[in-house]
Amino acid sequence: MVRNKHIGGRLNRSSTGKNQKAGSQISSSKDLTPPDKPAEGDIPANSPELQTTSKGQLGFPDRVYLLASFIFQNHHLAKPPAQRLVSYGKRRALSLPRVKDEEMQRTAYELAFNTLKYQELLEDIMIDSCFYLTQPMPDDLMCLVAVMLYDFQDRKFLPRERQRDGEIEQEVRDVEKYLLRFKTKLAASLARCRIKHDLLSIECILPESLKTKQKRSSSLPLYAWVNTLESSLDEVQSVLKSAGFSQVKSISQLEGETFCQDPHCGDMLVFPAQLKAQLYTTKLLSNHKLIIQDKSCSLGPQAACSLLPEEGDVLILGCLSALTVSHTACLVAEKRKGVGSNQPTVYVCVSDRTDAQREELQQAVTAMGCRNVKLIPEVFQSLDSDDKRLQKVRVILLNPKCSVSAVSNPVDFILQENGDTELLQDLSQGSIAPSRLQALVAQQRKDIDHALKFPRVLSVVYSTCSSYQEENEEVVSRALEHAKARSEQEGEPKQANFRSASSLCTPAFSIPFSIPDDAAGPEETEPFFMLEPSEQSNGCFLAVLSKEPEPVVKEAPRKAKAMRVQVSKKHRVQLLLFHQTRKHHTQEKTLPNIGHPNFFSQDAFCISPRRPSSDPVARTRRPPQEPLKPMVLVLPTIHFPSFFPAHPNYNKWRDPAQSVPLSRSSGGLSKDAMVKSRPLF
Repeated sequence: MVRNKHIGGRLNRSSTGKNQKAGSQISSSKDLTPPDKPAEGDIPANSPELQTTSKGQLGFPDRVYLLASFIFQNHHLAKPPAQRLVSYGKRRALSLPRVKDEEMQRTAYELAFNTLKYQELLEDIMIDSCFYLTQPMPDDLMCLVAVMLYDFQDRKFLPRERQRDGEIEQEVRDVEKYLLRFKTKLAASLARCRIKHDLLSIECILPESLKTKQKRSSSLPLYAWVNTLESSLDEVQSVLKSAGFSQVKSISQLEGETFCQDPHCGDMLVFPAQLKAQLYTTKLLSNHKLIIQDKSCSLGPQAACSLLPEEGDVLILGCLSALTVSHTACLVAEKRKGVGSNQPTVYVCVSDRTDAQREELQQAVTAMGCRNVKLIPEVFQSLDSDDKRLQKVRVILLNPKCSVSAVSNPVDFILQENGDTELLQDLSQGSIAPSRLQALVAQQRKDIDHALKFPRVLSVVYSTCSSYQEENEEVVSRALEHAKARSEQEGEPKQANFRSASSLCTPAFSIPFSIPDDAAGPEETEPFFMLEPSEQSNGCFLAVLSKEPEPVVKEAPRKAKAMRVQVSKKHRVQLLLFHQTRKHHTQEKTLPNIGHPNFFSQDAFCISPRRPSSDPVARTRRPPQEPLKPMVLVLPTIHFPSFFPAHPNYNKWRDPAQSVPLSRSSGGLSKDAMVKSRPLF
C-alpha cells in the first residue's frame, strides 16, 4: 500500500525513475492497472508539468496537490466509524515538507482549506457517483482524491492547462486519470446534490458566517506599513506617485492604481488588493521599505510604542511573526530617534520555536534594519521580575494565540503571522469547537495573569483577532480582578493595581492612537477598542491595561506667598536696612520668634497691634507655627512710616549704636530692647 511518507519524500525530488516506482506501487497494491486506452480527456503519464500562473488559469502543479493532500490529511474532520462514508487512512500528524516557494505553499493551504469547507459535499459526490466503490484506491490516496476533486469541479471538470516545465508526481497523474474517466458521473452527481439541497451554487451550502467571510475576503484592501528604519513616509509616497499611483483621501475611494493613508495608523498605507504584484515593480517591497501586513496586527505595536516612556524596553510574547516584531522595533526606534545612541530593546519570547525558526526570525528582523531585538528562549511563565534582562521593561505586548474568528481570510493570516494551522478545520466550518476555545482561553489567562505580576511594568497591551467575548472582554476583566485581589493580599500600594486605559483618561483619548472624526470609535463607556470585521479590514480587539497613577500630593500654600509686594523707590533704603538686619538673624537654623500676636514665621518682626484694622496690611490673628528653614521670601506689603516714626532725620542712615540690641542667647530681641523700642510704635 502506498504511504503518504512515500509521497512526501518525493515532494523535493525529481520525478525521473522514482515516479515510475511509485506508479508500480499503486498498481501492485490493489491491481489498479490503468486502462490500455485512455479515456477522452486523459493526460499521458509522460506529459510535461501542468501548472497555473494566475487565478484565472485551470489547475495547479502536481506538487501543490500533494502538499494540499498532506494538509487535508492533518486537518480533515474525522467522523466516527459508524458515520464514516469515506476512509482517509490512519489518522496521524504528518510533517509537512519545507517548501521554499511561499506562493506555492499558500496555494496548497488555500486548496486544502476549500476542500475542508466542502468535505461533506465531496464525500456525497464520491459515494453517489460510485467513484469510491468502483475505483479501489488505497485509503491513503483518498486525501489526494478529495483535494483534486474539489479543484476538478471548481474548473467545471475541464482538464488542467499544460505547461512545459515542472516535476511530475505519478500519484497525481494516476488519480487525475481516474477522475477524468468518471467526470460525467461526477458532474451528474454534483448536479443531483445541488437539486437535492436547492443550491444555486455550492457556496450556498456553507454556513452563513462562512459565506460572509468568504465574500469579504475577496474585497479586503492591502495594508502596508512604512519601515522608517529604511525609508520615510514622504519618500514612499513620492516613489508611489512617480510610479503612477495617485493618493486618495479614504479607503472607500480606492480604485485602480490608488492608495491612501490609514485613518488609525499614521505609518500605514492602504492599496486595492490586486496591486500587490505591481508594488513589487517599485522595489519598495523587495527593499523592505514597505511591509505588507494586516492592519489588525499593527494596532498592538502602535499602542505599545505610544505607552513606552523615555527610558524603557518592550517585551513581546504570543503568536508573533517577524513582521510584528520588526514593526514594534521600528516604531520604538523612531520614537527615540535623536534622543540618544542607546535605543530601547525589544525582547521576544520564542520558547515555542525551534532553533531553526529562531534563527530564521532573527535573520528576517535583521534584514529589515532592526538592531534592537533580542530573543528570549525561555517560557514566559518561567520569567520573573528578578530577571536581569527585564529590569527596564515597562510595556508588555501580548498577542496570544487566539481563534482568529474575526479574520475573513484565515489562510493568508495564519501563514503570514505564524498562526496555528490546527484552527483551519474549525474555521472551515464557520465556528470554533467549545473544547478548542476553552483551551485557547486557558492559555490566554495564564499569559495575561503573569504579565500583570511584573512590578516595573507600567502597561500591558492585550490584542487578539477574535470575535468571541470569552477571549476578549472576559479574559481582561478576569485578569484585572485577579491582579487586584493579589495586590490586596500581598499588601501592595494602590498605584500598583492595573486598570483599563479608558478609565484613566477621557473617552476621546481612550486609545493611544488616532481616531478620525468620521470614523466609528468606541463609545464613551467602552473600556476597550474593537475593530469590527468588514469589507475594508479584518476585526481585532485591543485592551490597554495601565497601572493607576500615583496620588498627587498638593503642598499647603506657604504664607510667605499670600501676598506679593510692590515696593516703591522711596522705601527701598529702609527695606535694605531691614534685610541687612535680617541677615544676621538667619545665621541660626531657627528664625526669631518675638511672641507677638501678629507674628510672621518667615519675617522676624512684628506689626503694632494698635494699627487700625482697616489698614490693608492688617493681618488676621495666626496661631504659632513651627520655625522654617531659611528660604527665598516674598514679603507682604508694609507701610514703613508706621514702622519708622515721622522724624526730621527719617531719611538718614541710623548709627549702628542706635540699632536695636539683640539677645545672644535667643537670637531675638531682648526684653530691654522691647521696652526701649516701644515709643517707635
